[in-house]
Amino acid sequence: MAVITGDPGKAAPFVVELRMPDGYRLQPHFHPTEETLEVKQGTFLYGMGDVFDAAKTKPMRVGDKGTIPATMHHFATAQGTTIVAVSSMGPFVLTYVNPADDPQMHAPKP
Repeated sequence: MAVITGDPGKAAPFVVELRMPDGYRLQPHFHPTEETLEVKQGTFLYGMGDVFDAAKTKPMRVGDKGTIPATMHHFATAQGTTIVAVSSMGPFVLTYVNPADDPQMHAPKP
C-alpha cells in the first residue's frame, strides 16, 4: 500500500494505492466510511457478503470506478498484477468479518 495523498490515520480525505500480485485475496471485511475505487492496472474482482466466493465476483478493469458504501461487507481478488486507487475519509479502518482472516494476527512477532 502506498499513500498518494492525505494521511489515512487522520480524520480527513486520503488516497492510497494497493498493489496486489495475481491471485491475491482480500477476505471479507468492511470499513466505517464509504470508499471509492479506481482500477489502475490488472483486473480487480470484487464481491459482497460475509464469505469469500470467487464464483460470485464481478470484474473491474483498468479505468473502471466504483463506490462501496460504509459498513458493506465485501471481498476481492486480483487477476494479474493489479493496482487499485482507494479514496476515502480517514481514519482508515479495516475490520475483517472473521477476525481469524486478519493477516496481522498471523504476522511473526519481532
